[in-house]
Amino acid sequence: MGNSSADQPDQDAYVRRELQRLRDSIDNLDAALVHLLAERFKCTQEVGRLKAEYELPPADPEREARQIRRLRSLAEESKLDPVFAERFLNFIIAEVVRHHELIAAARANDSGAGPGLRRSAAN
Repeated sequence: MGNSSADQPDQDAYVRRELQRLRDSIDNLDAALVHLLAERFKCTQEVGRLKAEYELPPADPEREARQIRRLRSLAEESKLDPVFAERFLNFIIAEVVRHHELIAAARANDSGAGPGLRRSAAN
């Protein structure tokens, strides 16, 4: 690449250090993402239990559409590909809805649980 062989050991050491520094940052960010997702899913599990108790549908398409619009806007502001952000949120939403369906099914099958207070989905 146009560098003399005398410069190569220093360059190799620099590249290795930089790669390690960047990879350490990536590892830290990955850990933070996992912790944030865990906290998010703790909240969505509570939502799922509340929906099951009051016999609300597991999915809320209007909220999901609002969240996708909001996240796309945040992605654009942050110079992140909004298509990627939308795909990521859709993946999370699908998993949340799946959890809500499981919670509702478990509640319906739980013979010890009394009937929930019925409310319309509009409430």
